[in-house]
Order: sequence, then structure tokens, then C-alpha cells
Amino acid sequence: MMPLDPVTLSQELIRHESVTPDKGDALDYLKGVLTTLGFKCHKLVFEEEGTDPVPNLYARLGKKGPNFCFAGHTDVVPVGAAGKWTMDPFAADVKDGQLYGRGAADMKSAIAAFVCAAERFIENRDKKPAGSISFLITGDEEGMAINGTRKVLDWLREKDETIDYCLVGEPTNPEEVGEMVKIGRRGSLHGVITVHGIQGHVAYPHKAHNPIPDLNKIVTELYREPLDDGNEHFQPSNLEVVTIDVGNDSHNVIPGEASARFNVRFNNEYTPEALRAELTRRMDAAGVTYEIDWHLSGDSFLTEEGPLSIAVSDAIEHRLGKKPILSTTGGTSDARFIKDMCPVVEFGLVGATMHKVDEHVAVSDIHALTDIYEEIISRLLG
Repeated sequence: MMPLDPVTLSQELIRHESVTPDKGDALDYLKGVLTTLGFKCHKLVFEEEGTDPVPNLYARLGKKGPNFCFAGHTDVVPVGAAGKWTMDPFAADVKDGQLYGRGAADMKSAIAAFVCAAERFIENRDKKPAGSISFLITGDEEGMAINGTRKVLDWLREKDETIDYCLVGEPTNPEEVGEMVKIGRRGSLHGVITVHGIQGHVAYPHKAHNPIPDLNKIVTELYREPLDDGNEHFQPSNLEVVTIDVGNDSHNVIPGEASARFNVRFNNEYTPEALRAELTRRMDAAGVTYEIDWHLSGDSFLTEEGPLSIAVSDAIEHRLGKKPILSTTGGTSDARFIKDMCPVVEFGLVGATMHKVDEHVAVSDIHALTDIYEEIISRLLG
């Protein structure tokens, strides 16, 4: 059998139109490839009431530790304004050295690169690896992330399956491959504030109570001072009010209710509980009655320096001649779930076009990433 080519494999994955949640086609194709390479594959479908069933894949080669796992997702965001694409988003065409398609950057090409890196590592060794290689691939990362990685991790715990190191293949590089590795992420806390008033006619304000000024007082208190100054590894925590709503289309009615939604991207200066306590203190300082609903998308985390982060950083420097920035910037990823099981870092392709029209990555970058991934595997399991 001819060795796998990472660009060809990327194209095959992109041609499966796995808009979130992946219905299973892309995962089934990947399962077939990994099975051919000798991986023991488990297709895991999870479903909760009111949600779509989501297929996931866990595949492992080897039985002993350490177990080095590559984590990622085959689901992609919708194409969006399809008419504005200059290339077919699911044709996976190469033009001027660039591979185009939805998922090219985020993150089907990274999956392909790691599969090919694993194949090379296996084929080029005289003896068995000193450990295991595994894949944890979900079809539900871009969506609600309810029936995806979290549930696979629960399944692994039930099976007494252990992951010792995990590399998530998200596109971490702003401009060029090897520029940045994510060694942690900020947490994400959502809040919805509701203030109740008394609806009435604007000409008779004494018979009503407008909730909007009360809500404004709360928002002012939330913004009154910075949450923190950040630290060596994290930028300052940041709160943003994203919408204020009253649902009032009339010009002469005082509304009976007003609400505001906010999000806080917080660093490890706070636990979720401490952050909620601080925000509650600020809202209470407004001196008005309100209701608050909280939703935590993920806690902040930091992977301390160790075998995984050293292997990734050294592999990049060895292959590309430059040392990457170790960063915690950006949004959230499924690493927020994996960090509870093992050390986890993120490293993939350039993310400049992810989720955009004409998403694309350089063919040369896919080959470079494959080389780096092979080097990482060798350093951890060689």
C-alpha cells in the first residue's frame, strides 16, 4: 500500500460536507483509514433529549502507556455566503499552492497531518512504540459541544482508559506554522441579567417603573473597574456586555422588563465561583433588584511545562528553526474538557481564514505540520 499523503487525505475529509453536527460520513471515512493502519476504532454516538445525536470516534494503536492522543473535530461551520466563495467550499481544490475548502484550516488538514505522521512513525521504526497512539475525534465541536468530547472522556473513564498526553490540532498560528502553541485557555462565563419594572404610559411615569435606568446602573457597576491585571501567562480578564434588550416596539410605552447579556473571558486569577461572587458584588452595589442566570462554558486552565509542552516546542524548533510562542490567547476549544484528564496543548495550522469565505491553507504548511507531528510522536514515544 502506498504511504498516505496528508494533502490528499485532507481533500478527502473536506469533501465530506460535515457541517456541525457531523452526521458521521467524515468520521466513518476516517475510521476506515485508521482501521487499515491497525487502530482499534470505536464509533460512539451520544444523544441527550432535545439535542441531535452526535457520532464520535476513539481509536487507539497499542495497549501500554503512555497513551499520546490527538484530539480534534470533523464538524465544520456552515459555508455562509456560498455565492461569495471563489472556490467550491467542498471540492477541496488546490490553486496556487493553497488548499481551499470549509475545514481546510479548522481543522481537517490537521487531522490528516497527524494520521500521516502516525503512519510514518509506525512504518519507520524497527521496534514497537514505547506507548500508544490514539485519536479522539468529535463531530460536535463547532456546535453545542454537549454530545462530543465530554461524553467520550466519560466513556473512557468508564472503560478505565487513560490518556497521558493530548495534542489538540486547532489552528493556533496567526500567520505562519510554528509561530504559536496554546498551553492554556481563558475560561468563559455567560450571564443574563433581568430587571423587572412596571409597564405604563410614557405620559404617566408616576404610575409605572422604567427598568432601563436600573439596568444601566448594574451595567455601569460591572464596568466600573478592571477585573484584574493579568499575569505572566494570561492577559487580563475581560467583561463585555453583548446586548441590552427590552422588546419594546412602541414609542409611548414604558417597558415592563429589561435584560442584558454579558460574557467574561477570565484567566486563572479567578475560579468560576470567585468570579461569580465578584460580579454579584458589583451588581449588588447598584442598589436595584435584579435576577441573574449564569452559564459556564469552560474554566480557565494552564498546562505547566512538562514532557508534552517541551516535546511540542522542541519539535517545532528542530523542524523549522524557530521557537514558538507559548500562549493562552483566543477563544475556547475542547481542550477545556481534556485538561481534567491529562496535560493538553494545542498546535495546528494557520488560522487566518478559518470560518471565513474561501477558507484555505498552504499545501506546504500541511506537509510541514505533518513533519512536526511525526517529530512530536517520536519525542514522546520513541
